[in-house]
Parts: sequence; C-alpha cells; structure tokens
Amino acid sequence: MNAKPKKHFGQHFLHDRHYVDRIVGAIAPRPQDTVVEIGPGEGAMTFPLLRAAGRLTAIELDSELIPGLQARAADIGPLQVIRSDILKVDLSRLAAELGAERLRIAGNLPYYISSPILFHCVEHAGAIEDMHFMLQKEVVDRMAAEPGSKTYGRLSVMLQLRCQVTPLFIVPPGAFRPPPKVDSAVVRMQPLPLEQLADADPRRLHDIVKAAFAQRRKTLSNTLKGLLDAAAIRSAGIDPGCRAETLSPADFIRLAQV
Repeated sequence: MNAKPKKHFGQHFLHDRHYVDRIVGAIAPRPQDTVVEIGPGEGAMTFPLLRAAGRLTAIELDSELIPGLQARAADIGPLQVIRSDILKVDLSRLAAELGAERLRIAGNLPYYISSPILFHCVEHAGAIEDMHFMLQKEVVDRMAAEPGSKTYGRLSVMLQLRCQVTPLFIVPPGAFRPPPKVDSAVVRMQPLPLEQLADADPRRLHDIVKAAFAQRRKTLSNTLKGLLDAAAIRSAGIDPGCRAETLSPADFIRLAQV
C-alpha cells in the first residue's frame, strides 16, 4: 500500500520498521487477546499485530484504505475492518460482540482529535485491558504530568483518575509519511481496578475539574463559584486560595464529594 495521506483525516502513516517493532513489542499481543486497532492506515502495525494475536479488529474511517488492508490480511489471518468514526463506536458493545471480557486497544491517533478519542476510550475503560497509543509528544506529556507542572491540567486529572498513564518512548518525525512537524510519543494506559475508582458523581467531578482549569491563574474560590463556595472547599481539606494546578487527582475527588 502506498496511499496518499489525507490532510482532513490528519493522516501520517508510520513506515519505520524499527519503531513498528518497538510498539508491537510494547503491546506484546498474545493469541488469546482481542486486539482492536484505531486508524490502521496503511497497516504498518496492523499486520504485525495480526500475526501475533491471530485475529484483529480495526476501526478505519477512510474507506479507500479498507480494500488494501483486507487484501494483505488474507494470507495472515482474520481481519475485521469496521468502517466508522471511532467516536461513534460503542467499545463496550464491541467487546461483547467479539466475545471478549476486555479489549486491548492500540492506535496511531490523529493529532487533531486525540483528546476526544482518549476521553471516549476512558468512558469504556471497564471493557478495556490496556491501551497503547501514539500521539503528539506534547499530549503525552500532558497526560502524564504531575501536580505543579506547567503541563498539568484537565487532561492529566481526568485520565489519571481512571488509568495509570505511562509514557514509553519518543518517535521522531522521520518515522512517518509525511513527517509531522513535531515529535510523537507512545504511551500505555492501564485502567485502574474498580475498587480504585473515584467514589464521586462523574458529571460533578467533570464539571469541577473543567471549571478549576478554565482560568489557571485564578484561585479555586474564584474558578469554582457556582459549584463550591470557600467554606465547602475548606470542608474538603483544601485551601480555597490554591490554584487548580497544585491539586492532585485525589483532591478533585474530595471536592466532588462535598
């Protein structure tokens, strides 16, 4: 396959065998795994994953890529390609349809829509064993950021509340066709056990985190007006004069429980 990358799909096709091998090695698919790849593109990761797992389901929006993927898979193993936008795929239902207790998800995500895809996957974390994604390095830095850092924000908190986030390695622009203007990075996300999940209303937690980071330079007493007053913030054991970037994910859980 030598497809022409489409800008409106944000396509950058991975072609460097060294990084393909590193990514597949990090995923370490097993024959009993139910692997789902988001955005297979030209199949750089698809076919090594298919060989290792024995079967594979891929979700691809670009219909022009699908015949080539299916043709190349014919001599390797069963490849199911779902032509869809990943944001419209119910991953929990897909797991049930595939007869899997949990899915293993992988993908080279388009930069322009990576955050919505991450949040969509996390919504179905109960049906997922782990996720391995290649993203813009800046996004991976934000995902794994710790409180107090400049990159720590809403994305960090919401993902870390649901998953263990582990950056793995950097992938340079030259590994792609066409090369992007920035470095990429591979990250592993492992959903936390049910007993570790936040005991707080998900919608309220989302609203508090979103409001707290909407104006980073303002204190919690200002950003959370309408949601929590100063007394309520203090009752959670948190100083209303703090800024959101100083709070841990666990602090936000306490605020949502007030």
